[in-house]
Amino acid sequence: MQTIILGGGCFWCTESVFQSVKGVQKVTSGYMGGDAATANYDAVCSGNTGHIEVIKVEFDDTVIPLEVILDIFFTTHDPTTKDRQGNDVGSQYRSVVFYTDEAAQKPTVDRTINKLRNMGIGVVTEVHPASEFFVAEEYHQNFYNKNPQQGYCSAVIPPKLSKLRKEFKEYLV
Repeated sequence: MQTIILGGGCFWCTESVFQSVKGVQKVTSGYMGGDAATANYDAVCSGNTGHIEVIKVEFDDTVIPLEVILDIFFTTHDPTTKDRQGNDVGSQYRSVVFYTDEAAQKPTVDRTINKLRNMGIGVVTEVHPASEFFVAEEYHQNFYNKNPQQGYCSAVIPPKLSKLRKEFKEYLV
């Protein structure tokens, strides 16, 4: 079992992608990477805490390797734009990977990013060791599944899920 924390814009979007992936045991929306003592949605959205909207992905690496988790992550968000995903603008939406095991995960993360850069993709994704994870408010958990008709969700998430279904069908639940 491994855990990796991913920030790729609004956590509703990244959460919805990884909830459909075989071998993923749990996805939790939350905040990481800031310097404030605590984090909540309003404080993080203010841009004053330094925290990022992230998801904590707990997965069985005998079912799905970290390489594939990362490939899904980089395919379903834009890793080339700093502090922005679509209409979501702000440092809390930046592309980031927080690893929980430096020896086991960081080389794979670095290799994946270098592969993309060697393909001419200008990746700006940050890579850091995991720090304190603050679980997001309950209403953010499983948001898309509870609110599929919500305007933002119905516009932004289906294209991500379509990419997932098209390119990673063998890894879908």
